Amino acid sequence: MQTVDFNLNGTLVTVQGPPAMPLLFALRGALGQKGTRLGCGEGHCGACTVTLDGVPVTSCNTPLSAVEGRSVGTVEGVVAADHPLVAALIRHQAGQCGYCLPGILTKAATLIDQGRGVDEICAALDENLCRCGAHARILAAIAEVAS
Repeated sequence: MQTVDFNLNGTLVTVQGPPAMPLLFALRGALGQKGTRLGCGEGHCGACTVTLDGVPVTSCNTPLSAVEGRSVGTVEGVVAADHPLVAALIRHQAGQCGYCLPGILTKAATLIDQGRGVDEICAALDENLCRCGAHARILAAIAEVAS
């Protein structure tokens, strides 16, 4: 077991667990952050996307030990910050089943805040899978906020 201290959405937290435990499990279990989803469990679908020091990463294959002393951002942080993308997604009715949306919202909001353009954001979202086909509405909401 290892004790890991890190900043989660602006708050210092401490988690105990095996060093190789996926960050996703610590977020959902020990910290109650249920917004981040488990999809494929291999880092291929993007459902578990969070930010690590401002860089989008998949939390299912990021070990807990890798976040010691660092800053992690989740969809709960994006929503709590009242990011304009949240309202745009609602306006465009972009959430169908909503399973992929936390990862997409986290990644897109981060890239928007970094000043990235619509084309670059859309290219980055190629790694995030949406099984229900809401991509067109999701991309329309992103384009509205990013332009």
